Amino acid sequence: MKESRRKAGRGRVVIDRVEPTVPCGPGEGPFPVKRVTGESVHVSADILADGHDIVRAVLRCRPAGKRGWREEELEPGSNDSWHGRFTVDAPGPWEFSIRGWIDHPRTWRSGLRKKHDAAIVSEVDLRIGAALVAKASERAGGADGLRLKALAEQLANEALAQDRRVAAALDRHAEELVDAYPDLSCATDLPTPLRVWVDRERAAFSAWYELFPRSCGAEGRHGTFRDVIEHLPEIARLGFDILYLPPVHPIGLTKRKGRNNSTEAGPDDPGSPWAIGSSQGGHTAIHRDLGTEADFLELVDRAGSYEMEIALDIAFQCSPDHPWVREHPAWFVHRPDGSIQYAENPPKKYEDIYPINFETEEWEALWEALRGVFLHWIERGVRVFRVDNPHTKSFPFWDWAIGTIHETYPDAIFLAEAFTRPKRMYRLAKGGFTQSYTYFTWRNSPEELRQYMTELTRDHPREYFRPNFWPNTPDILHEDLQTGGRAAFIARLVLAATLSSNYGIYGPAFELMEHEPVRPGSEEYLNSEKYEIRSWQRDDPESLAPIISRVNAIRRANRALQSNRHLVFHTVDNPRLLCYSKSDDSGGNVIL
Repeated sequence: MKESRRKAGRGRVVIDRVEPTVPCGPGEGPFPVKRVTGESVHVSADILADGHDIVRAVLRCRPAGKRGWREEELEPGSNDSWHGRFTVDAPGPWEFSIRGWIDHPRTWRSGLRKKHDAAIVSEVDLRIGAALVAKASERAGGADGLRLKALAEQLANEALAQDRRVAAALDRHAEELVDAYPDLSCATDLPTPLRVWVDRERAAFSAWYELFPRSCGAEGRHGTFRDVIEHLPEIARLGFDILYLPPVHPIGLTKRKGRNNSTEAGPDDPGSPWAIGSSQGGHTAIHRDLGTEADFLELVDRAGSYEMEIALDIAFQCSPDHPWVREHPAWFVHRPDGSIQYAENPPKKYEDIYPINFETEEWEALWEALRGVFLHWIERGVRVFRVDNPHTKSFPFWDWAIGTIHETYPDAIFLAEAFTRPKRMYRLAKGGFTQSYTYFTWRNSPEELRQYMTELTRDHPREYFRPNFWPNTPDILHEDLQTGGRAAFIARLVLAATLSSNYGIYGPAFELMEHEPVRPGSEEYLNSEKYEIRSWQRDDPESLAPIISRVNAIRRANRALQSNRHLVFHTVDNPRLLCYSKSDDSGGNVIL
């Protein structure tokens, strides 16, 4: 019989209902819970055994791949529930486990104490204790082993007074010495350690500012990376730490979209940045009107000098002019007439975009190429990515791509632009996405916000899903902002920035309260920047810039607003008001 089976057959401790864990389906996972450097992982479990013997348990943790475990005693609570915590102090993968065992020396001491109080201690009782202590001395060895051996001999020495020997057995220092060398021959361990993925702090606390570089030029001129550099001091004063740029790649000519999403483009229409690829290149190329690679590298470097990071949009779709269409036709779906299937959402047609076929027989080469896009930009200093529509790409691909990227670059951050069904959003987060867009834009009443934030911060998603709240995006102009005026913009800003530790705005459009839809009932902007170059009057005296700056300063000054773990809603009489507080882990910083 194998030793592991012999041990399992003798083990009497049961470990059940361990938390935190991330639910997964058959053949998936186990997925990790998520933390950032310096955070604690609070662990609970039901740990029990038959009979009346005393159970002990320890929480074990370590960075994955390291030898040896850090161990902390778990504290028993009511009804066989146990609790403990450990702190993760480095980014990357961690793991934790639980070990439980019957503690025979403690069980013996408990009985001895009761018998001594009842004056019924026998010599057999002390010989049993002497044998247990002698075994502990063998496990200890060294100086501790000699001290324990002496204690065992004292307990067995019938020439000594019984009260003296009982006192020696129950001495606090003696108890601690015996407890330090437990008998683990029949201990129960979790079959497999549970996983934790630890990100850097910006994964949990960030403020994003979205900006179209092509709209940064003076007097309607096509903007460049150097123009963006000129705007960095202003964006830094606003208090943002991530500057997010839509795709910076060449834009296709075939079926290019015109202004306001027109299917007919004029000769001067720049097209949508999300129609990626032309004769100039694809996902690793830079639109020549934006500048050179050297200009981009300077932008990344200069942003860093303002404690900002550049985030790039990664959209895995191709213009008909993308080099992949010619070089890898099998990566796309072909219709019976031989043409490639363009994107569509009937009755809408997006003929300037070809979706990628994740069922292609050439999937391995496709996966490598897509991951290579991330690696290309990582090698150029980018560590933050906003991923366009990840829910329309293969879940196994994301599991593999993000997982393998994190092996080398654990500081990489991935924001999922996944405006889709909740379980899809959660599955992307389980598979590695650091943050996610949410339904915040469409949660407007106090009750809607209470319910949604309770789901995100009190239910299971809190362990792996990090929300990023956006009041607006280039795709979404909510009715509240269309009709609510300045007050609506301010309210949505404050809600986004204080309910969620991660938030963002579609920059100039929000600052200047852009609110006209392309048509009644639509959430698309009139004169959308997605299809044309805009010129923004950032010095407008009505700009929300001072308020945005103040909100971000408050966020940075208060640890309570840098996490979602201690959000509490409070009862108020007026159903149109929302009252809530946040606190930091210590409870020393509280914001109401």
